[in-house]
Amino acid sequence: MAVAGLSAASERRPLLVAVPTRTEAETLASDVAAFVGPEEVEELPAWETLPFERVSPSIETMGRRCRVLHRMADPASVPAVVVVSARALAQFVDPSAASPPVTVRLGDPVDQVELVRRLSVFGYRREHQVEHRGEVAVRGSIVDVYPSTGAAPVRIDFWGDDVDRIAEFSVGDQRSVASLERVEVYPARELRPDAAMRRRAASLVATQPWGREQWDRLADGTLFEGMESWWPWLVEQPSLLPDLVPGDGAVVLVEPRRLSDRADEILAEEEDLAAGLAKTWSTDAAGMPRLHGGFDGLLDGVSAPVWMLPTAPDSPGTQILTASGWDRSHGDVEPLAARLRELVAGGYQVVLGAPGPTADRLSTLLADHGAHVEPLDASLDRGAVLADVKLAVLAETDVTGRRRTHRPPRVRSRDQRRFLADLVPGAFVVHHHHGVARFEGMVQRATGGHEREYLLLAYRGGDRLYVPSDQIDAIRHYTGGESPTLSRMGGSDWTATKNRVRRAVEEVAQELVVLYQRRMTTAGHAFSVDTVWQGELEDAFEYQETRDQLQALVEVKNDMERSVPMDRLIVGDVGFGKTEIAVRAAFKAVQDGLQAAVLVPTTLLAQQHTQTFRDRYAPFPSRVETLSRFLTPPQTREVLRGLESGEVDVIVGTHRMLSADVRFKRLGLLVIDEEQRFGVRHKEAIKSMRAGIDVLTLTATPVPRTLEMSLTGIRDMSLLDTPPADRQPILTYVGEHADRPVAEAIRRELLREGQVFYVHNRVADIEHAAERVRSLVPEARVAVAHGRMDEGTLEQVVLDFADYRYDVLVCT
Repeated sequence: MAVAGLSAASERRPLLVAVPTRTEAETLASDVAAFVGPEEVEELPAWETLPFERVSPSIETMGRRCRVLHRMADPASVPAVVVVSARALAQFVDPSAASPPVTVRLGDPVDQVELVRRLSVFGYRREHQVEHRGEVAVRGSIVDVYPSTGAAPVRIDFWGDDVDRIAEFSVGDQRSVASLERVEVYPARELRPDAAMRRRAASLVATQPWGREQWDRLADGTLFEGMESWWPWLVEQPSLLPDLVPGDGAVVLVEPRRLSDRADEILAEEEDLAAGLAKTWSTDAAGMPRLHGGFDGLLDGVSAPVWMLPTAPDSPGTQILTASGWDRSHGDVEPLAARLRELVAGGYQVVLGAPGPTADRLSTLLADHGAHVEPLDASLDRGAVLADVKLAVLAETDVTGRRRTHRPPRVRSRDQRRFLADLVPGAFVVHHHHGVARFEGMVQRATGGHEREYLLLAYRGGDRLYVPSDQIDAIRHYTGGESPTLSRMGGSDWTATKNRVRRAVEEVAQELVVLYQRRMTTAGHAFSVDTVWQGELEDAFEYQETRDQLQALVEVKNDMERSVPMDRLIVGDVGFGKTEIAVRAAFKAVQDGLQAAVLVPTTLLAQQHTQTFRDRYAPFPSRVETLSRFLTPPQTREVLRGLESGEVDVIVGTHRMLSADVRFKRLGLLVIDEEQRFGVRHKEAIKSMRAGIDVLTLTATPVPRTLEMSLTGIRDMSLLDTPPADRQPILTYVGEHADRPVAEAIRRELLREGQVFYVHNRVADIEHAAERVRSLVPEARVAVAHGRMDEGTLEQVVLDFADYRYDVLVCT
C-alpha cells in the first residue's frame, strides 16, 4: 500500500522498487497491481542460474527481462512500478537488451525473410516444428514462432508480402485456436548472436585462450545450452539496473539493511564460484568479470531520486507510518468482526480485497456478524491497519487463511496424451497377428506400378514385416515392460501368449463382474450436502485449488451423496493436491456422524498425514488419531478404545489398522493411499473393510489392473493433471559427474531455502560420498540414509530431513 501510495502521490514513472527476495518481489508486485492496475506493474526476475553455471536461464525469464527493460526505456509504455529482488537489482544488464520487440500486425507488408532473420538475431532457434518458447519454424508462406513471453505459439500466414492472418495455435495438434490482430515478439536471449557479440567472442580467443572452445562457438553465432554463463565476458558496457531509471523516475529500497546483506551474500557466492572456475581453467579469478555488482556502488550512477522504506527507523529524520496487521481467523470470524466494528466506530474506512465473487461472499459473511466492509476485486497477499490515514485493508487470507498465488499457471508445452500416442522409430509395437516388434520407420515401396507407404516392423531372427499405412489399426503401442522380447514371425510363441492373456482376462472379467454387482446392489450411506463448517474448512485452505482439484472434489462429493458406495480413484503427481481432497472427503463423513480411516503404507506417511489432518481440523471439534508402531501400548489401547466408542473421528494408520483388534463404531469412509504398495494379505483385509462403505484411493502411479478398472468404468477415476500455480518446473540435466555442478546445484537449492536428495548407488561407500558433499558445501547440513540402517534410525533420519533439520540427504 505504501508503494502504491508513493506511485500515485509522486507521479514519477517508473518507481524501481527493490525487496530482499524473489518471493517478496512477486507478492509486492501482485499487491501493488491490485491498486494501480496489472498493466502498470512489472516484476523483473533475476536469472535462476548461478554465475558461471553452464546452464541457461529459462527462455521465459530472459524474455520477461527484455520486455521490462524495454518498457523502462520507452516513454510510451513505461510502467508505474517495477519490482525487483536483491539478486535482480545487483545483476548487471546489457542496455541493448531494451530494444523494442518485433511487432507484426494484420494486413501490414512484412518481408518474410527479414522477419526470420530478426528473430534469429533475437535468439530464436530455427526448428522444423515449433513446440517450445524461443523456437521459430518456416513452411512456405507460414512462419510459426513461440514468443518468449507468450502463453501460446503464434502462426503468421502471408499472402505475398502482406500478413494475411495471425493466430495462436496448439502445440499438441498444431491447429489454430484464436485469431489475433497483432503479435509482439521479445528477444529469447539476453546474449544475442549479433555481429558485435560475435566479434567480441572472436577477439577473446587470443586474450583468454582457456575458453577457446566456447569463444569459437559463440563467434560462429551458435546457440547452445549454457551460453549465458559467458555473458560477463561478452558485454562490453554492462550497466546496473538503477542506472537505467530516468530522471523523472525514482528508486525505492525496501528494507535497505536486508538488501545490503543479501547483496553481500550474492557477491560472496560469486567469488567462491569464480575461484572454482579459475582453478579449473588455470587462470586468475581476480581478472574474471562478474555478473553482479556490489551494493555500495549500486547507486553511484543514478540520476533519479532514491527513497528508503525501512521497517524500523534508521535515522532521526525518518518519517514513520504506523501500521499493524491482522490475526488470521481460520474460519472463526467473530473476533475479527469485533475488531472491525471497533474500527468502523472509530471512523476508519474498511476495505476487503479478494477476487470477484469471493470479496462479495466474505463481505456478506462479515456483515452477518455486524461488520460492514467495502468489497474490492483485488488479490492481496495480506492487509494492514493504517492508523495515520484511518484506513483498514483486509485480504482474503486475513479472513480465511487461504494464501493466494502470484505466478500464473504454466502452460504445458505439449498435450501429454497426444505425445504418448506418437509413433517414433525404435518404439516397440504389437501387431495383432504377429506379436511384439520394433518399429523401424516409414518406407515407400513400389507394388504393381504404384508406390505405397508402409510401416516397417522388425521381428526376432531378422524378419521384416511391411504393413500398409491403411492397415495401421492392426498395430498397437507396446505398453508392458521397458525391454520386451521380440516375437518370431510364423512361430507359436505369440499364439501361446495370447491364449495365456485371454485366460487371465476372463479371470479378471469374472472378478470385475462380481465386484460391480456387489457394488451396485449394496446399500451405502448417502451423505448430506455440505454443511457450513464444510465451507469454512474449505475456505481456510491456504492455497489456491487447481482446476483439476475442484473438478475432482465435485465428483467425490457427488459420489458420497449417492446411496451407492463410492469407489473412486484419484490419480495425480506428488504435490498436486490429492491429500487435500482426502481431508475434505473425511470431514464430510465426520459431519454426518461417521468415522473416516486413512490407510497409508509407511509410518512416516502416517505421521505426516496425521499432522496435516490435525492442522486442518484444528478450529473444529473433531478428533484425529494415528495408529503406528511409534505409539506405546497404553497409547494404542486408548486409540482403539476411542475408535470403538466413536470418540475418534478420523484415524490415520499403517497396516496396523488392518489388525483384528481394530473395531470401528460406524466407519463411513476408507481412504487408501498408494494401494499397490500393500501386500497380498493386507489387500485381502482391505477388501473385507470395503463392504458397504465409501472408498477413496489416492495414487501417483496406478498399477495396470487398477487403471484398467478405472478406464472401463468399474472404478471411477479423477485425474489431477494441472500443477499448482507456484510449483517450479522440473529441470533435468545430464552430464559427466564432477564436483563443480554438484556444488552449484546444492548451493542453488540452499539459496532458495530448499532441500536436496543426493542419490548414491552403493551402501559400501555412501559415507565417503556424504563427506565429499560436506567438503564441497561446508555450510550444508548433511545426513545419510540407506536400507541397511536400523529401521528406527532410518525413520528418524528421514523425519528429521522432513522437518528441515538437514539440507542434504545422501541416500540410496
